[in-house]
Amino acid sequence: MSDAPDGLTHLRADGTAHMVDVTAKEVTVRTATAEGLVLLSEAAVAALRGGTVPKGDALGVARVAAIQAAKRTPDLVPLCHPIAIHAVEVDLEVLDQGVRITALVRTADRTGVEMEALTCVSVGALALIDMVKAVDKLATITDVRVTAKSGGRSGDWTRPA
Repeated sequence: MSDAPDGLTHLRADGTAHMVDVTAKEVTVRTATAEGLVLLSEAAVAALRGGTVPKGDALGVARVAAIQAAKRTPDLVPLCHPIAIHAVEVDLEVLDQGVRITALVRTADRTGVEMEALTCVSVGALALIDMVKAVDKLATITDVRVTAKSGGRSGDWTRPA
C-alpha cells in the first residue's frame, strides 16, 4: 500500500478507499464536542416545555438515541474505527426557536471521536424529530458541527467563535 494521493489518508495511491491503520498510534485520552440545532415551530417548543408531546418524553428519547448512536458509529460510517467509548454526555436545551443538542464523547484510544460526537448529535436530532413530528412536520436539523476536540497527535482544537 503506497502513499495516499494528495495526503488523503483514506485513499490508496490508486484511489481506492481503505481503513487507515492506526496500530502504531499512541493510546491517548481523546474528546470531541459537537452540536446541532433542531428548528421547531412555536407549538412544538410549547409541547416540549409543557411536557405534552403526544409520543411522550421527546427529550429523554432523543438523549438515549444520541448515546446509542455514539456507540454505533462504526456501523454507520464506513471507514470509522470501532473504538471503546468511555463517556457520552448529551445536553438538550429547549430554545425559543427549537432545541440545541450538544454532545461530548470521550475515549482512551488510538483515534479521535469526532465522528462519534457528530453521529451522536445527528441521531439525537433525528429521534427528536420523530418524537415531535405529529406537532411539527416542518422540523429542520441544522448546524451540526464539531465545536472542539482534544488529544492525539494534532492536539487541542476549538471552533472559532
